[in-house]
Amino acid sequence: MLVAALTGGIATGKSVVARILGQKGCYIQNADLIAHELMSPGGEVWKELVGHFGQAILKENREIDRQKLGGIIFRDQAERDYLNRLTHPRILEKVRQTIRELEQKGGYDIYITEAALVIEAGFHKFYDRLILTHCRLEVQVERLCRRDGISPEQALQKIKAQGPVEDKIPLAHYLIDTSGSLEETIEQTEQVYLNLHQDVLLKKSGWL
Repeated sequence: MLVAALTGGIATGKSVVARILGQKGCYIQNADLIAHELMSPGGEVWKELVGHFGQAILKENREIDRQKLGGIIFRDQAERDYLNRLTHPRILEKVRQTIRELEQKGGYDIYITEAALVIEAGFHKFYDRLILTHCRLEVQVERLCRRDGISPEQALQKIKAQGPVEDKIPLAHYLIDTSGSLEETIEQTEQVYLNLHQDVLLKKSGWL
């Protein structure tokens, strides 16, 4: 089974690309959903977060208020680093576990982790292939403002909290520029899917 990661900055169209690849038959695992599960009330990560940030990050039902937590970590590099050190290794272990289970059961040729911070976490070398979504900065800012209901200044703060796209592009095997229309993104994604299937054959033959 080919093991790939789909990454890219916030609001660059990862979810759209993941949905298309999932419809094509790839197994998609969303790292953000894994993180959400890890933060379930009463769990180890939940206890560490509450111990570190205090009760102020909790909703009335004791769940982590991800919006409040996000507001903290996007403003403070040290707190962002703390959260990443806490969650990233656990997320990767869940990924490894899923891959082991899929390989035992069979049925999928391509597994893909959808995750924003694969490169920042240093986990890109774990994957056979890295797919990177990117778009023009003005497009990214506009999408983020519209999606989250925030100002352009706040959007830029969130974007800059992630690694520069210029540093990520040389590490990617496949690039998908989502600056244009949805149809153009679909066309690029379908071509990447065909390329991934060629990579499956390479891996099976021992060339990858």
